[in-house]
Amino acid sequence: MITSGFASTYSALSDAAGIAGNVFAFVLFLSPLTSVFFGRPTFRRILRNQSTEEFSGLPYIYALSSCLIGFWYGVPIVSPDIILVATVNFIGALFQFTYIIMFIIYAEKRKKVKMLGFLLSVLSIFAIIVFVSLRLLDSPMRQIFVGYLSGASLISMFASPLFIIKLVIRTRSVEFMPFYLSLSTFLMSISFFAYGIFKGDPFIYVPNGIGSVLGSVQLILYSYYSNTSREDSREPLITSFHE
Repeated sequence: MITSGFASTYSALSDAAGIAGNVFAFVLFLSPLTSVFFGRPTFRRILRNQSTEEFSGLPYIYALSSCLIGFWYGVPIVSPDIILVATVNFIGALFQFTYIIMFIIYAEKRKKVKMLGFLLSVLSIFAIIVFVSLRLLDSPMRQIFVGYLSGASLISMFASPLFIIKLVIRTRSVEFMPFYLSLSTFLMSISFFAYGIFKGDPFIYVPNGIGSVLGSVQLILYSYYSNTSREDSREPLITSFHE
């Protein structure tokens, strides 16, 4: 009876962590469209100006690739009992695919061709991964094969904020690192880190553990440099007033 109750509580906590991760990820997927929390929404500007301007579509290509592999890792035929990994990555793939199509529609001809090439490459590579994992590998090896690919793609995605972190330190400004974006990234990572721990799956908790550390670094930097920025911004006003 006690064992059954513990298992039930453990399962409930695992599901709660996975659902929380899905919710925070959904907020992140919306970030290119909304300025309520995330400052400068890329696609609202693209739609308003009918142009991609100098924006790059590569982050959405990378995100689509990661979401597709993550989705495939989470489906029961590859990994049993982690369906919440499949759901979050399926939703993420839909968002990224939509953003890429919008980018292609409003990009200049040279960018259209390049983005179409990248999109076809991602879809082709994903098709090859599915074919290899289904036709050439048995069940245990299939999970390991896709798990390594999923973990590697997640780590590369979580490493991308390193550029922003470097920029914040160099400029001593948090202008390009919105607080709620950093917070959502941290909360999503920590939720799936817990989900991976509960499931005993290193392909989930290792990359999300790295994401949690990087997310916490962003929040610490935001706290430090936002205060510094405010102090710096007050100084010229005080000086000019006395002048």
